[in-house]
Amino acid sequence: MTARPDTGGPVTDATAQALARAALDAVGAAGGYAGGVYLRSGTEGLMLMAAVTGLPGALFRPWWRMHVNRPYPVAEAHRSGQSVHLPDAESAMRRFPQLMAGLPFPFGSLYEPVARGRERYGVLFVLRPATPGVPVGPGDRKRLRAVAARLAGELAALAAGGATVAWEGDPVCFPGPGPAGGPAGGPAGGPAGGPAGGPAGGPAGGPAGGPAGDAPHGPAESPATGARAAVDRLDLAVLSVDRQGVIGFTNAVARSAATTLLGSDGAELSGRMLWEALPWLGHPAYEDHFRAVFLAPAPVHFQASRRGPEPSPHWLSVGLHPGIDGVTVTVSGSEPPAYAPGSVVRPGSGLGSPGLGSPADRASALYRPVALAIALTEAVTARQVSMVVTDELLPAFGGRQLAIYLLGEGHLHLAWETGFPKGFLDRFDGVALDVRLPGVETLTSGRPLFFESMQHLAAAYPGIELDAHVGARAFLPLIASGRPVGSCILGFDAPRGFSPEERTVLTALAGLIAQALERARRYDSESALARGLQAALLPHRLPVRENVATVGRYLPGTAGMDVGGDWYDVIEAGGGRLALIIGDVQGHGVAAAATMGQLRSAVRAFTLGGNTPEQVMRGTNELLIDLDPGQFASCCYVLLDPVSGLALAVRAGHPQPLLRHPGGRTEVLDLAGGTVLGVDAEAAYPVTRLRIEPGAVLALYTDGLVESPGTDIDVGVERLRAALAAAGPGPLTETADRLVSEAGHSADRPDDIALLLASRTSVPEVATPDRAVPDEARGAGDGPRAGPRRTDP
Repeated sequence: MTARPDTGGPVTDATAQALARAALDAVGAAGGYAGGVYLRSGTEGLMLMAAVTGLPGALFRPWWRMHVNRPYPVAEAHRSGQSVHLPDAESAMRRFPQLMAGLPFPFGSLYEPVARGRERYGVLFVLRPATPGVPVGPGDRKRLRAVAARLAGELAALAAGGATVAWEGDPVCFPGPGPAGGPAGGPAGGPAGGPAGGPAGGPAGGPAGGPAGDAPHGPAESPATGARAAVDRLDLAVLSVDRQGVIGFTNAVARSAATTLLGSDGAELSGRMLWEALPWLGHPAYEDHFRAVFLAPAPVHFQASRRGPEPSPHWLSVGLHPGIDGVTVTVSGSEPPAYAPGSVVRPGSGLGSPGLGSPADRASALYRPVALAIALTEAVTARQVSMVVTDELLPAFGGRQLAIYLLGEGHLHLAWETGFPKGFLDRFDGVALDVRLPGVETLTSGRPLFFESMQHLAAAYPGIELDAHVGARAFLPLIASGRPVGSCILGFDAPRGFSPEERTVLTALAGLIAQALERARRYDSESALARGLQAALLPHRLPVRENVATVGRYLPGTAGMDVGGDWYDVIEAGGGRLALIIGDVQGHGVAAAATMGQLRSAVRAFTLGGNTPEQVMRGTNELLIDLDPGQFASCCYVLLDPVSGLALAVRAGHPQPLLRHPGGRTEVLDLAGGTVLGVDAEAAYPVTRLRIEPGAVLALYTDGLVESPGTDIDVGVERLRAALAAAGPGPLTETADRLVSEAGHSADRPDDIALLLASRTSVPEVATPDRAVPDEARGAGDGPRAGPRRTDP
């Protein structure tokens, strides 16, 4: 189900054909010039751009993948199941600044979820001209919803027929239907219609207001022929490119000077992708200019360099003139820009551009800090900050190597590296601040250091060990609010200059990185405290009893998430019974862990005090209200007699337990429940009686095991029920590991997980079925907890 994104290969798969039809219908329904469909993938929580029309797919590669929890309109539409309409750039910046940081152009966009019932397939999107101050009309909304509903029906039918409605690989790119008649200035191959003021069928360029019946001298020529001749007379190369980036028309200069001016390989230009025919235009710095004209109507002009066999580059002036059906590209010779350093063999790539100090540099500089700053606000650990710098900073400047050192106890310690030879930086790990090294001196002096070649670096620091003989380096001080944090090293594979604009931007970005790392350090300290507190409060081991086995598991949220308040416990109550408890305190961090400890102690005390399950829950509820008004928690409490299998269960806003019967049938129990703890002091907690047969398994869990962004919790519960049913009658420890294994491998799990399994293992010769369910009050109690994350009997 894939096609080459740069050529728009044939769409033959039934799913892909349905997506292509829907994308074209959506563009037409909403008056757009481009659109497409994101479809769910085989990776949970990840959507992929599956079909796109009206845009060169490769130009928008950074947006091919979209995780459902990201702050982008596509993800928002999928998560919420609600339409997202952004009529202009202002509304987009207000609601989704991350989107506009990467695409800072004036365009409108609409996003419609594709869903049928509880089945969420993806999101339909349309790009169209901005309408500042004018909201999306009800007609457009209705038509787009109808297209999405029709697509959802087709995908549901395909799924019912056995097809897997999920996408893997690159998007299918295909041309749009094109505007009827084409706009003035025309489609590839020549402008449509005569020039302004010229009579239809008459010559171009006649004097305005000429007498009726005046005839030109010489044979008449068609408007198309005249327009082609006019373009051929220009002393610059002109190419017409459609919305897929395919060249359709070239003028005489483009054809005759294809090699000398344009640097083409000599092959025919027409019919080829622009960036394939002219590879120098595919430089990352120029992508923003092309994205601008494919998304907004304003023309763009910039300087570019093209390298040939000569040592110095050819400087060219490039113009991009957009229309609804494509872009006209003009290319002519140009003088070198004001800043083109002669101190390096090869000019560097300013913000990824070979045109240092060019308009491309300055345009990119306007929003690169914004994009990085927004990404850094979402990073909460030092590792995440380092990954953001790797993903955002290196590509922006054309770098290949990155190292981050953090200051600790008077020494710089290597915290992150990428691109350097393995083990090379180990020799600099832990260096003192009095050592003469550029990474040290940039921090102690507070000044960034730029070396346009490795020779310059070696000359400034004689005897320094180098990882390469060719390249360039930038050393940036990481200082947050006057406090030294560390240093950052950027490496480049080739010698390059650093324009004044680049130096300014890099220095500013270093400050943002330092602030993020300082914040990450504080988070790491608090997280370590919370995890230690939580580990101390969870049970070190569970009671070992005849006739019943219990196993507990706890998994914290993935890196970057605060520690939560999930907990479990098994308490030996009076009369040989066991109290099985699981709970989830609202919130994260040290406060949630501390509240969790108080609740666990309260439940233990009430249980050991001889209270019924209802009394345990009511007492704990009143205690939480007294301790911390506004804090709340869910809980499930089961008092089990291991001999008879009879149990009393109460539930306070907690997910329903699961019960696997000895034969393998697994059900979601329907326990009566009350409100969550900490909300209503008068809340009642009704008791449900049930029997657990020998060989049966009772599963108590917190919502972190069944919830995932963009997925209904019922889907997660059903997935867990099926996994418990498939686990079979093996050891309880293996069953527990199996149930948490999938969640444990998730790289993006926002909540922590607690799981408690209990199974009756044998039946005694003499049973006393009535002793587990007395009418008088029996016990539960509370006491302090203890530690590990994994507790087996």
